Amino acid sequence: VMALDGQLLKPGETGEIVIRGPNVTAGYEKNLDANATAFAHGWFHTGDQGVLDGDGYLRVTGRLKEIINRGGEKISPLEVDDVLMDHPAVAQVVTFATPHDKLGEEVAAAIVLREGMAATEGDIRSFAALRLADFKVPRIVLILDEIPK
Repeated sequence: VMALDGQLLKPGETGEIVIRGPNVTAGYEKNLDANATAFAHGWFHTGDQGVLDGDGYLRVTGRLKEIINRGGEKISPLEVDDVLMDHPAVAQVVTFATPHDKLGEEVAAAIVLREGMAATEGDIRSFAALRLADFKVPRIVLILDEIPK
């Protein structure tokens, strides 16, 4: 797991998942731009975000392109999804960025409730606020009949 500056991170620190070895491609054929982006510091950059635990196990925490940048704070939609899915009334959730005039992006979540269950936007936000840092709590919660596909 690597930081933006190319330094390998310690267990518990979140960064980009990088790989190298004989089973990793040497590059993309006839695609210099992709090679310049994906191969740096002697590693293949997967575009995935993750963290190693103390035993060396890797946990994928999201895709870097999906990371929400809320006023400089980086938020993994997958992390927010995982928390919201623990709410007893939530059947489906997708967390995403929505434009914000001052912060650049704001955290939003679209939610489908379990059949026969009820929850309000405030219920969902309160639940999230007990489990997430304040800047990660969705400011917009849309309760829908189905998630658009």
